[in-house]
Amino acid sequence: MTNIRNIAIVAHVDHGKTTLIDELLKQSNTIAGHRELAVRAMDSNDLEKERGITIVAKCTAIDWEGYRINIIDTPGHADFGGEVERVLKLVDSVLLLVDAFEGPMPQTKFVLRKSLELGLKPVVVINKIDRPNGRPDAVLNMVFDLFGDLEANDEQLDFPVVYASGLGGFAKKELEDESTDMRPLLEAIVEYVDPPKDDPEGPLQMQVATLKYDEYLGRVAIGRVFSGKMRIGDRVVRCQINGEQVGARITKLFGFKGLDRVDREEVSAGDIVAVAGLEGILPGETICSPDAVNPLPMIAIDEPTVSMVLMINNSPFAGTEGKYLTSRQIRERLDRELEQNVALKVEPTENNDAFIVSGRGELHLSILIEQMRREGFEMQVSQPRVIYREDENGKKLEPIEEVIVETEQDYAGTVIQKLSERKGELVRLDVNSDNTQRLEFRVPSRGLFGYRSEFLTDTRGTGIMYTNFAGYEPFRGELLSSRNGVLIALERGDTTAYALFNLQDRGTLFVGAGEAVYDGQIIGLHSRDNDLVVNPNKKKQLSNMRSSGSDDALILSPPVSMTLEKAIEFIEADEYVEITPTSIRLRKAELNHSLRKRK
Repeated sequence: MTNIRNIAIVAHVDHGKTTLIDELLKQSNTIAGHRELAVRAMDSNDLEKERGITIVAKCTAIDWEGYRINIIDTPGHADFGGEVERVLKLVDSVLLLVDAFEGPMPQTKFVLRKSLELGLKPVVVINKIDRPNGRPDAVLNMVFDLFGDLEANDEQLDFPVVYASGLGGFAKKELEDESTDMRPLLEAIVEYVDPPKDDPEGPLQMQVATLKYDEYLGRVAIGRVFSGKMRIGDRVVRCQINGEQVGARITKLFGFKGLDRVDREEVSAGDIVAVAGLEGILPGETICSPDAVNPLPMIAIDEPTVSMVLMINNSPFAGTEGKYLTSRQIRERLDRELEQNVALKVEPTENNDAFIVSGRGELHLSILIEQMRREGFEMQVSQPRVIYREDENGKKLEPIEEVIVETEQDYAGTVIQKLSERKGELVRLDVNSDNTQRLEFRVPSRGLFGYRSEFLTDTRGTGIMYTNFAGYEPFRGELLSSRNGVLIALERGDTTAYALFNLQDRGTLFVGAGEAVYDGQIIGLHSRDNDLVVNPNKKKQLSNMRSSGSDDALILSPPVSMTLEKAIEFIEADEYVEITPTSIRLRKAELNHSLRKRK
């Protein structure tokens, strides 16, 4: 065990965790020389590759000069904080990555707080030091201040620092040092991270932190052995969340090396491993020896803050594009997701065709929906709503987000005004060396729904906005709706260029010519604050008379393309997003125009 090191790499989104791991895999010769390593090799699923973010925590291990270093790559986005919380229980230290220009960001604060609470002693890595506008010395001071704000103890405050460039493939202990490789970082891990203090001779105790699904093996549980040994074929006891104990037999054991799982006959205390054969196991549960059942404390996970209603697709186009349409199929898929996505909650409603799905944020929920549509599901979702609580005096509490905005000075006033209208409170304003401004706000979660696209428009696409859940505070009052009304299709049919040409003066269109629409579908944003029913299918009346200019080509403005996130942000309480494998449509909850008017 003295040669094992267990670490997690934690940071804010886009600070370079996965790229840094790429270099450690290459330079430790863990990946065979003949095997080509893809960029961000740890980001294995399609959504991670497309978005450039890590969604699920993953394990790897490198062998370097007689040491075995188990590394867990964690998500950087706040909505996947549940993954980070669980895996921190498996490690003995964290590499806290901080961008050499941006400095500590909201998620940096979140992951550092969790690490310090568990008593871990972080190794700070100032990454991207080769950025032309980098300011590593100033960032180091900001990191030290952050440790102080989070009440780190004296031992934690005395943290080692390594300067690195994941993209450049080098690290150094002092900025003046010459370096061409990652050796200084590997040396720092071996020197400053404590080896496991677990007991290989004691009774078996393994806690599960995360899950993988394998087509051949079923559910594969990944966790750390805190005590004892485990062999293939051993009888074990699974200590469940509800306190029940279930017997099972180990069918497969794996260790990690590079991007691969490696078969093992036996695993021992101190190691991070994967186990197959435990049907129904969940994160947080403990695997024990039948002779000494002693479960570890369950891993506490922060509660969800946002919910939406997910229901079957009942639009006129239902069943034309997807494979899985029924509430039973949707429920089974959500149940499978609950087996590995611990931060998610699913509750039934009075209507058997609808479920309340709760998660850590809009992105957390939209990733699940995107995965489902790619698998062939059709569904509809309602507007996201925050989950309120009450304090001991019965006062209403709401979730508050910490929001950091980086923008040019010309646009800062507009951002402050818009967030103030959404009940936001400006807590700090700094001017950066390049004359951009860094603004820190505390804003109700509901105030941020639909704001991101508005923010990009207000800052001409140059602003950057990060958010992180900060906690629950007293309710700040009702918000005024700032969105205009919508253009609603009158009847079912195919849109025509003639009709759309005459409608584009009324607002912004979401559909182009020749698209099939149905009555009650939202086809655009009205230029005024009321909803307007229009006919996008109207054809030009033919006559035997020709007039000058009648055959001129009609020039249509390109329609606004709605991504899933934009659509979910856009809708209001009486509207749904219809999601199929090939289409995203907006619609009114009540399609019948006369019934909708009565409401």
